[in-house]
Amino acid sequence: MTGTKVLMNFEVTDTSHTLDAYLERGGYQTLEKVLKSMKPEDVTQAIVDSGIQGRGGAAFPAGRKWQGINPYDGQPHFLVANADEGEPGTFKDRWVLEHSPHTLLESMAIGAYSLAARHNFIYIRGEYDRPWRRLAAAVEEAYAAGYLGEGILGTDFATDIFVFRGAGSYVCGEASSLLGSIEGTRAYPRNRPPRMTVSGLFQSPTVVNNVETLSTISWIVNHGAEAFRATGSDASPGTRLLSVSGHVRRPGVYEVELGYPWGRLLHQDCGGIPGDRPIKAVIPGGISTPVVPAALAGIRTPDDLDGVLLDHDAVREAGSSMGSGGMIVIAEGTCMVRLLHIMLRFYHQESCGQCTPCREGTGWMHRIVERIVAGDGRPEDIERLYTISRANDGTTICGMGDAAGFATMGILDHFRDEFTYYIEHKRSRFEGNIECPGS
Repeated sequence: MTGTKVLMNFEVTDTSHTLDAYLERGGYQTLEKVLKSMKPEDVTQAIVDSGIQGRGGAAFPAGRKWQGINPYDGQPHFLVANADEGEPGTFKDRWVLEHSPHTLLESMAIGAYSLAARHNFIYIRGEYDRPWRRLAAAVEEAYAAGYLGEGILGTDFATDIFVFRGAGSYVCGEASSLLGSIEGTRAYPRNRPPRMTVSGLFQSPTVVNNVETLSTISWIVNHGAEAFRATGSDASPGTRLLSVSGHVRRPGVYEVELGYPWGRLLHQDCGGIPGDRPIKAVIPGGISTPVVPAALAGIRTPDDLDGVLLDHDAVREAGSSMGSGGMIVIAEGTCMVRLLHIMLRFYHQESCGQCTPCREGTGWMHRIVERIVAGDGRPEDIERLYTISRANDGTTICGMGDAAGFATMGILDHFRDEFTYYIEHKRSRFEGNIECPGS
């Protein structure tokens, strides 16, 4: 590990989000370098060579996505930043929006140059009030200083960024739903193909990246793809913002190199578990990623400082994924039946209703687990949960129905005995506890 920080590399103060503070940190120098000495395709190639994978959940190579657009084809193109961070447990992009919004704006201007995007959008979650206020103020600062608009930095390059505030729907975090919301239509996920780089916003080629992915662009272009590849692991270069919550002493946003030891993050950086309890399990990338038992990952106690490494391949081998970077820590003594009950209530309420398996399946699963929690569970309920989860797999337009099933089967696979106990005894083995005992 080199200890490199790509984004969290300055002291956060009351004014560190302003343009003056960003300029003191060397801000917008990379944009000037790009506009005056690089061709659009040079920027895209740097992103390809860096090997950066999307930080929103799918881990798709960002450079390959950008290569889907020909900046010289004469069509209108759009670049959209997905700041609709609604996955439970995920709040890492909020850190960028609150503390370094100009990093995102500079990176988007660089991206707009590479993609020949005259108009760009930042779709921000409706509940994010302070991030929205700081971002909107940063956009005004950037226009006033000549970093956005016409004739940027004395060149003939022009681009605009619009901040679009969502209305608080989880499904709008799905890229194609987000585009529908901007267009003013119902925010339903769209079937693909065609890919959004072929037909996206207003039926034009569009790149949608999440905030962390885009914000990393200026660092990559400034320091070079080779420097970026020198951080992280061979298969997963770079750093990752992780929002850690749940049963840890120091929840918050952490930036670590991919390949960082998972146990070291939780037991040292995050201060361990209140009451010095062992870790029971961790949801590594937002509740849409399957839970990983701590014993399986080798991170159960403070003595387990290494265990599974935090990169895409290692977490996948442990049965889950890095997802959105929203890490939820679960201490021993937590009732996994109650936890699944809460998660399924979320999916049920947030299903947009477009696809029958998701609309009916999430509600059905929620009602079954609600019945178990009420002491009215039936022996066949566990297998029925598996059946509904499998029926959702691959049968919906977006990934929400799959995610609800993955989350359900992940908990059942590892903690089935708790469900059996709850059904047989009509009560929780852990008294329905979801708080951390001893905290």
